Amino acid sequence: MTPKQGQRRKQTAKKRAMEPIHIRNAEPSDYKPIISVLNDWWGGRNMRDMLPKLFFVHFRQTSFVAEASDRIVGFINGFVSQTYPGQAYIHFIGVHPEFRSQHVGRSLYEHFFSVVTSLDCKVVRCVTLPTNKHSVGFHLRMGFEVEPTETNVDGLCVARDYDGIGEDRVLFRKQL
Repeated sequence: MTPKQGQRRKQTAKKRAMEPIHIRNAEPSDYKPIISVLNDWWGGRNMRDMLPKLFFVHFRQTSFVAEASDRIVGFINGFVSQTYPGQAYIHFIGVHPEFRSQHVGRSLYEHFFSVVTSLDCKVVRCVTLPTNKHSVGFHLRMGFEVEPTETNVDGLCVARDYDGIGEDRVLFRKQL
């Protein structure tokens, strides 16, 4: 990136910071625009397989989209547990790279907390990869606690093979 491109990018980010963010319930029609940019938002990593359309169809009450200037700049998908009705689970969140550090993720989480609290949930749970230090830090800043496990990796409690063999996860819990 040239210095001129870097300066334009900073100016664009500063301009976007002033754009008001609107949060609304997710709709089935949001799936295609989100899934088409998801891997780009994640730096080319294949994340599409982790986000089925069913969240935009069956969990609209607890799934939300953040918009700025009539375009999607973030989303969160979650649900109230059928097994543990007083608990909610956040499955996936994504924020457009140009809108990171603009509190879009925080706003989506806080909106989710507010809605699930009104649905009598007292606890929110979610998981992330132990290698995703940004996600771990974000969840800790949002008031989540790492659930204790028997395995400690680099000072972090990790649930070994949580999502299959070799698929370790950090389990988070937040009391509402």
